[in-house]
Amino acid sequence: MDILGGARALEQEQMKANIDVEVDARGLECPMPLLQAKRALNRMQPGQHLQVLATDAGSVRDFRVFAEQSGHVLLQSGECGGYIPTCC
Repeated sequence: MDILGGARALEQEQMKANIDVEVDARGLECPMPLLQAKRALNRMQPGQHLQVLATDAGSVRDFRVFAEQSGHVLLQSGECGGYIPTCC
């Protein structure tokens, strides 16, 4: 593993340590991953972090747009091992 790869792995591990709530929406199609995330966010306190695991390819765009429109911050989004982990 190169140094940059090691830095990314460390960053991902640090982010996982800050996750307060995780929603597993793998296997669900649009709009269910986003709806489940909204439900979880409604139960959370300001400053908490949500991670959503989704397999629906549209989730990357959906969560980016949702964060922009709702005032939430999208910390990370991308594909990993066949699913799309999203943190806000």
